[in-house]
Amino acid sequence: MGRIGEKFRQLREKGEKALVAYIVAGDPSLEITREIILGFKDAGVDIIELGVPFSDPTADGPVIQVASGRALEQGTDLISILDMVESVNKSADIPIVLFGYYNPIFAYGNKRFAQRARVAGVDGILVVDLPPEESRELRKYTDQAGIDFISLLAPTTSSERIRKISEEATGFLYYVSVTGVTGTKKPRVSDIRDEMKRVRSITGMPVVVGFGISTPGQAGEIAPYADGIVVGSAFVHMIEEHAGDSNMVNIVSDYAKEIKTAIEAPRNKLWGISDC
Repeated sequence: MGRIGEKFRQLREKGEKALVAYIVAGDPSLEITREIILGFKDAGVDIIELGVPFSDPTADGPVIQVASGRALEQGTDLISILDMVESVNKSADIPIVLFGYYNPIFAYGNKRFAQRARVAGVDGILVVDLPPEESRELRKYTDQAGIDFISLLAPTTSSERIRKISEEATGFLYYVSVTGVTGTKKPRVSDIRDEMKRVRSITGMPVVVGFGISTPGQAGEIAPYADGIVVGSAFVHMIEEHAGDSNMVNIVSDYAKEIKTAIEAPRNKLWGISDC
């Protein structure tokens, strides 16, 4: 069992939910990204989703698209991100998932990427534009390297397809709570409650919910129905808003702490959706 599986096992034993924090690697710099990750760890974040900047981020909303552009302007690439992840793993024990698109990995080389990612300490990958049916060429290397392949589910995903995806996925399933791109719509709690009941009737894998969750209040409302909550655009926006502020890392970490506190409120202690 890797660090992701172990993290969910520990949380389940304690009746807690995971906070998954997404940021764009290299925005505003890889050095500051490293500091933010360490700050998140101290704030109680359970898993880091590290966005790999790409020139055509079709699944990302405007906030993350702009952040990706800033990171690319800084010269951030897959090689430098893996170097930074390796540095983080020398200082902190926190699962890290690379979130991005297939082109940078393909250009780097699937086998080479898997080998380097394993050495760096990458725990999982989520490749937005690589559906399970087309992932074999990459997974034959990443599976062998012990890197979890995280899969996406959406409100439009059929029960049959959920079953097929969950049979092959590892780590956790990422449920996209709204259709469209990140950070542009707010999820409806009643819809998530119903969808999580459906998903849980099919698979016992951990399921985290993301897209559109930006406040402690939202996170606290959704947490009872999921194994974890993903917050991304809100952190990315705060990083942009406080760029150049010497206290930026603390500001972002403090907000993460607020969200973690919200999802661990007494009403969110029940694991799963038995209260539906």
